[in-house]
Amino acid sequence: MSLTKRAIDAAKPPESGETVIWDDAMPGFCCRVRASGARLYYLKTRVKGRVRWFAIGRHGAPWTVETARREARRLLGEIVADRDPAAERDVERRDPTVAELCGQYLGAAQAGEIVSRLGETKKASTLATDRGRIERHIKPLLGKRKVRDVTQIDVRRFLADVASGKTAADIKTGKHGRAIVEGGKGTASRTVGLLGGIFTFAVKRGLRADNPVRGVERYRDRQNERYLSAAELAQLGETLSAAEQAGDNPTAIAAIRLLILTGCRKSEILTLEWRHVDFEHACLRLPTSKTGAKTMPLGAPALELLASLPRLAGNPYVLPGERSGGFFVGLPKAWERIRARAGLEGFRLHDLRHSFASVGAAGGDSLLVIGRPLGHRGPRTSPRYAHVPSDPAKAAADRIASRIAAAMQGKPADAGNVVALKPKAG
Repeated sequence: MSLTKRAIDAAKPPESGETVIWDDAMPGFCCRVRASGARLYYLKTRVKGRVRWFAIGRHGAPWTVETARREARRLLGEIVADRDPAAERDVERRDPTVAELCGQYLGAAQAGEIVSRLGETKKASTLATDRGRIERHIKPLLGKRKVRDVTQIDVRRFLADVASGKTAADIKTGKHGRAIVEGGKGTASRTVGLLGGIFTFAVKRGLRADNPVRGVERYRDRQNERYLSAAELAQLGETLSAAEQAGDNPTAIAAIRLLILTGCRKSEILTLEWRHVDFEHACLRLPTSKTGAKTMPLGAPALELLASLPRLAGNPYVLPGERSGGFFVGLPKAWERIRARAGLEGFRLHDLRHSFASVGAAGGDSLLVIGRPLGHRGPRTSPRYAHVPSDPAKAAADRIASRIAAAMQGKPADAGNVVALKPKAG
């Protein structure tokens, strides 16, 4: 006889184990009545010589006898077509979402398994930035999607959504903390760049055959196009001198001057140790940086400034912090004050690095040579920091630093003379 709702409802649960009610009309289709009272539809059949039980669902909406029987017929059809529904279901369950993939990626990066083209692992600061972009942009828009289902169209939509501010938010990060999440084209482009790395990781793990980010054209990142004019350099120099005479934190002032005179990244200057400073050969020998270990030539004004800085016993850092043995950490707040006084609204600390390159390019130094003080591994990176129409021809960190020092003192930049950066008298 056929399996019916009446027969299933009338079946009493056994004291232990289960009772199986078979459907005579369709071999292998049944309802298993368990001691707990649960009534579950199953299909029992052979797949490639093995007996397999396929769970269909619990008796009751949406699974009635008829809907369960239709599902059993569908499963039998797949088996006849030499497919294994159970194996495919297992693959489906193992297929991660984008959010799960991001977790795997961050775990691998933290373990040092993700390396750059230069063979460098991700630094803690880079990982923190990646984690922020994942939590604030990638997960909200793509997190629930299966990794294998994401298409190039999805990536383009993601790029446009982040650029338009769809993920913008004001997030409370603690008792008094806030994180202002903004969109914009720059954020969108950099986040899609990270997404590309995550999907490359997925391809290497065999989670999909291709990278859907490849071929997606990103917005040109114009965030790096801010640099100081000669008048602004003079204003910054005057503001730093006034701050020094007023008794402002000398470590913060020295940090700002070193940034503009060397073109170094903020992290490279703040974590600079005296053992990294080679006065004899006029260079910094950094054991680690964003682009790995490197040697950066120094101009005379930068060397003179470094030589004038006091050394704190027991502290290896050029810019020591208040905490014993640590480096200076108060630069962002100090820069906000200096920037406001100098009238440099919207100008970031990192823009001092751009200004270094632009001064060099404007003075006739080649982009290839400018890249050397900036610590670039190759010539392709430097042009994005040099915002002048001409392609300069000759080199030197010494001349660049001297031009900057002269400009900050309001003097004409003479490429032939070396000018030390000292506070203005009076």
